[in-house]
Amino acid sequence: METFKIFTVNPGSTSTKIALFEGGKELFSGNVSHDARKLAEYATISDQFAYRKETIDTLLIENKISLDQVDAFVGRGGGLLAMDGGTYEIDDLVLDHATRGANGVQHPAMLGPQIAYEYAKSYHAKAFVVNPPDVDELQDLARMTGIKGVYRVIHLHALNLKETAIRHAASLGRKYEDCNFIVCHIGGGISVSAHRNGKMIDGFDIVGGEGPMAPTRCGSISVADLLKYAQDKDLKDLRSLCTKNGGFVNHTGISDALELTNRAKEGDKYAEMLWNTMVYQITKCIGSMAAALHGKLDGILLGGGMVYNEDLVAQIKEACEWIAPVTAYPGEFEMEAMASGAVRVLSGEEEVKKYSGVCNFTGFDF
Repeated sequence: METFKIFTVNPGSTSTKIALFEGGKELFSGNVSHDARKLAEYATISDQFAYRKETIDTLLIENKISLDQVDAFVGRGGGLLAMDGGTYEIDDLVLDHATRGANGVQHPAMLGPQIAYEYAKSYHAKAFVVNPPDVDELQDLARMTGIKGVYRVIHLHALNLKETAIRHAASLGRKYEDCNFIVCHIGGGISVSAHRNGKMIDGFDIVGGEGPMAPTRCGSISVADLLKYAQDKDLKDLRSLCTKNGGFVNHTGISDALELTNRAKEGDKYAEMLWNTMVYQITKCIGSMAAALHGKLDGILLGGGMVYNEDLVAQIKEACEWIAPVTAYPGEFEMEAMASGAVRVLSGEEEVKKYSGVCNFTGFDF
């Protein structure tokens, strides 16, 4: 069986994670920190490209890591329009959309395709993105809202959600495409999603404020209550409640779940209520996804950094294990997920997809 060497790039707000894999084994990984003051010098995310790549090159040289025999470079696929899940080859259209942020979201993940493509060009290798952030496989019934012309979209941790499901299916001796799961990513942001036969058919728009409260996100609230709250607020500040200044931060100024739980253990009733409320909302969202799957489930899967917390896992099991077995996968598989997607394509297990540059849903014909 042929062994492939894969290099993965995952840019974040103030750092860029990189990893080199061969035959499924991690040969090297690094987290390149970037000076926030230096990043502030650039007008746009894409303007950071040369600086970020230079810092990666420096780290590789310092650690004597050669990319000469790499078969494929994979970048986190920010900036792209909504599409089905899968592995996409980075072509001129992907590069253009990532560079300008065609989806309207300015996020460092836009640099993933750009950096991967540049390395692939230099080393005459393939370049891919795997399950980009804007994966949208919603079933039709999940799209309609009570406002004409306004349709639901989802923004979730698609890369880690799908990799967790793929791995769990394999542990059952089955394929992801033959299973039904509820998959959660529970970290700084919280994604709860329903997966049916290899498609993520429902979930929440966690960038738009849907879903459970999270350390930095407000989660779903009444529209009427929000309008009342918004009367003397700036629109920009309101939007930040969805991704930066909601949740634990809004209540206590704390974004670290560990610090909050430590306060709760020390007798802080406010912190305890916030923690338990978040877990309660996660379990309610799991229940809604169970209904979307008509109760036909092969498992409830929990991934993300907060899953290291035993109390969180215990509460979810107590509330939800009557629906299906609950399995915890603490941490995340983002780097491994990108490498695995490339290997599936290179080995012929999965067909590479071509990015259309058109949203896979533009409205109904009525």
